Amino acid sequence: MRQTLLLSSRALRESVRTPEALFPTLFIPLFFLVVNVGQAGKIFPGTSTAFLHGQGYAGFQLPSSLLLGASFGSAALFLVEDIEGGYFDRLRATPISRTALVLSRLLAESVKALLLTAVLVAISLLLGVRVASGIGGFLLILLLNAAWAVVYAGFMQLIALKTRSGAATQSGGLVFFPLLFLTPSFVPRTMLTRPMEIAASCNPVTYIMEALRTLVLGHVDWGSVGLGFAVVAGLGVVMLALNLRMIRNYD
Repeated sequence: MRQTLLLSSRALRESVRTPEALFPTLFIPLFFLVVNVGQAGKIFPGTSTAFLHGQGYAGFQLPSSLLLGASFGSAALFLVEDIEGGYFDRLRATPISRTALVLSRLLAESVKALLLTAVLVAISLLLGVRVASGIGGFLLILLLNAAWAVVYAGFMQLIALKTRSGAATQSGGLVFFPLLFLTPSFVPRTMLTRPMEIAASCNPVTYIMEALRTLVLGHVDWGSVGLGFAVVAGLGVVMLALNLRMIRNYD
């Protein structure tokens, strides 16, 4: 654990030294939030749209922006820099646990995601959004979005360990955009066409988004929230197993 914490501290310092890498993780989610609300806000007024539960359309769109922001983690890119620069091989030559090499950057990513989520929610309050589920709901939003950030960063880390290429790792990040749009990101799942509803139902990101949405809009469905956490937990187990296998076989 001590090794993991020390390496995580180093990973966090990397982010502090390169604030320009953090800017897109905040700007792009806010950009999409403002643009999507600007395009569809009048179509779905809060006073007459049942699925908004009295809130504006920004409340419905906030979970999409939170997930987008959580998927801009830089852990894998920093890892590639270490691999290309030879520092990663020097770490492997020391008695440092292979598990610590995997977990450290993921732990750092969770800290960054917690801060990012809190900032995005705080800014959304200025747009009229309210977390109707209260402080408890806000804490669950932080936890769920940070967990997704760790899972996504872990899969990106797999690409980095496999390819050892910055270009390939960065391209792998584009996988999220199809996953994001194959969700009920603009309307509830029940309002999608049948083919799109099937695609969204097969997409694990859908259940995370719906869990976040129920916490923001306040019609708290604990079945939906529990399912969101279960999906993240399941993906996390798979991600960790693959990362540990990759690092043990790394040559």
